[in-house]
Amino acid sequence: MLQTTDQPANAIEIRGLVKTYPPMRKHPAHTALDGIDLTVPRGSLFGLLGPNGAGKSTLINILGYLTLKTSGHVWVWDADLDENPRRVQSAIGIVPQELTIDTFFTARELLEFQAGLHGVPRKERITDYLLDLVELSDMADVSTRALSGGMQRRLMVAKAMVHRPPVLVLDEPTAGVDVDLRHSLWEQIRKMNESGTTIVLTTHYLEEAQALCDTVAILDEGKLIACDTKENLLKTLDNKRITITVDRDLHDVPPNLRPHGWVLEGTRKLTLSERPSRLSMGQMLLSVQVNGLNIVDIVTQETDLEDVFLKMTKSA
Repeated sequence: MLQTTDQPANAIEIRGLVKTYPPMRKHPAHTALDGIDLTVPRGSLFGLLGPNGAGKSTLINILGYLTLKTSGHVWVWDADLDENPRRVQSAIGIVPQELTIDTFFTARELLEFQAGLHGVPRKERITDYLLDLVELSDMADVSTRALSGGMQRRLMVAKAMVHRPPVLVLDEPTAGVDVDLRHSLWEQIRKMNESGTTIVLTTHYLEEAQALCDTVAILDEGKLIACDTKENLLKTLDNKRITITVDRDLHDVPPNLRPHGWVLEGTRKLTLSERPSRLSMGQMLLSVQVNGLNIVDIVTQETDLEDVFLKMTKSA
């Protein structure tokens, strides 16, 4: 799907990016992005996370040349946004969260029209390939107004790729869709990434970022507070929560368990949050059993991306 064999090491490079909105009426000037340095490796499936107002949408709009930056430098596929914005636009496809489908076209006509807007010659268009990629081949000649919301969302992904951009930005691609469609979109995102397309994904569903992304950046209040591989970020919060259900009612945590941090939930559940590297599962179970308690159930919960996100955004 790439336009060129001359592939840079990084799909996107951002240095010292600042966006300040001027004061309006009673609202003071607001800095939405405050000196962002960010690198998106070529071929990555990159997650861009952050609470509402963190600056994610502003960053995406700058990449799409919909918002002008205040200062800093942006390169997309080695093209400088200041020096060659048209080349940047040809290197990137952006799928907004809002549905923007012209209902006067069929699905095929819409993709053909969009390819024409990008100046793609007819013999170089990949309409059939894209319809197949987003599983809409059998709906190619159906009016887009007859497509379900989920189909329209998939068509928007195809629409953003008609000019074969090496970088694709998906802004909340599964917002408001049901579970089955969400997993279908996940599979399509993986296929596009495996074909060589660099994906930048913004999402409020942290389980989505954990399932898909290999690298994650977290923005908060216009600042970049973390950017690393998913595995390294998970290691920063090396916690495991264990819940053990015992065979009889307890009125308090047994004395030998209190120093380790066990907590009684209800009358039969003991919970512990501990770093796996400090305490083995065998040690945990033995410390319970020495009290003559029989264990009837064990549930373990590993650290996930949501734990890391909440910790970092609360402490930032």
